[in-house]
Amino acid sequence: MAAIAALVVSLGAGAVAMGQLTERPLVQALAHPAIEYATRPTTDPIAELKQRIDAGDARITFDADTGYLRSVLEALHVPAASQMLVMSKTGVQGLHTGPENPRAIYFSDRATVGYIRGAPLLELAVHDPQQGVVLYTIDQKPQPRVQFPLSQFGSYDADDRTPFAKRWGGWYVTGTHGALRHLGNAILAKGDTPETIAFDRASNRTSIDAFDGRGYLSTLSDIAALMVFEHQSHMTNLITRIGWESRIAAYEHRLDPASAPLQDGVRELVDYVLFVDEQPLTAALEGTSGFAQAFEAQGPFDSRGRSLRQLDLKRRLLRYPCSYMIDTPAFRALPIDVRRAIYARMWDVLSGRDASPKYARLADADRRAIVEILRETVADWPAHFTE
Repeated sequence: MAAIAALVVSLGAGAVAMGQLTERPLVQALAHPAIEYATRPTTDPIAELKQRIDAGDARITFDADTGYLRSVLEALHVPAASQMLVMSKTGVQGLHTGPENPRAIYFSDRATVGYIRGAPLLELAVHDPQQGVVLYTIDQKPQPRVQFPLSQFGSYDADDRTPFAKRWGGWYVTGTHGALRHLGNAILAKGDTPETIAFDRASNRTSIDAFDGRGYLSTLSDIAALMVFEHQSHMTNLITRIGWESRIAAYEHRLDPASAPLQDGVRELVDYVLFVDEQPLTAALEGTSGFAQAFEAQGPFDSRGRSLRQLDLKRRLLRYPCSYMIDTPAFRALPIDVRRAIYARMWDVLSGRDASPKYARLADADRRAIVEILRETVADWPAHFTE
């Protein structure tokens, strides 16, 4: 279900390949004294919600149509407009899903909620600033006191570097995208290939009529939400991984911001923050649920009304190619030396100090705008990184 669970699942299975940040091995990382993933108390949104419930400041209520879904979305401040629909039989409740009964996924910066009509569990993946993704479920039947047992889900691997034509296999997609092809809305029949059915039968859909929408909040699976979710999922994994690596190194008294492994991780993260390898769009995208407007309205805005959350969706994902996740609790929880190394690397790229050919796609106007927005909206952006 949860794309942002990918890091935890891959670490639990034991990565063995050297290379990119998300591929380097962290031997026994989950149980390391610096991490203690299974035992250390968390400050994730569910932990916070439990405290509010215990204090009498919040209630989770059940309704006959969607169980605890509406109440949980409201309590976690997850917008219903972020709904995305998965038709493939994946995840721990895969037997309950299919084209006629998709899994609905909703998300914010810190929480992802998965719902399947008629399934026994509501699935939750929330982000703790230190521990990364923490996974819970809620039993979808009336309870005098709602419980949130820990769980684990599957993963989703696409991000903004994935070619558009290879995205969203097994997902419903609503919204317009011109002549661009994708793999969404495709139920393969004998003789079909994803390429033939993706455009001829499944493109530029503004609604989904392939299933009965009763028991769902809507039948929309917004293309803008899908685009943002892809970026956010991989960004979350990168932040979590570099945070874990640096915490383990600090615990073992070997944290060196100038070390090759940390610098490699910083470079990979910064390249993703600045969309260096993003696949360009060749047609404009437009969603159907109002997600784009709600997402942009979150800000924060600089004195000229600009924000890192402004979407482009014509040539690329964001109007200003710098991830809004640079200003989230997950990023702010990184060790100060690591944040400084990331900011320094960003400045090397944005100032042109590193003139490598792969950074040529960053236009001068975009570089200036990004620095100006960072200076006014990110509290610890170094003041001397301005000109």
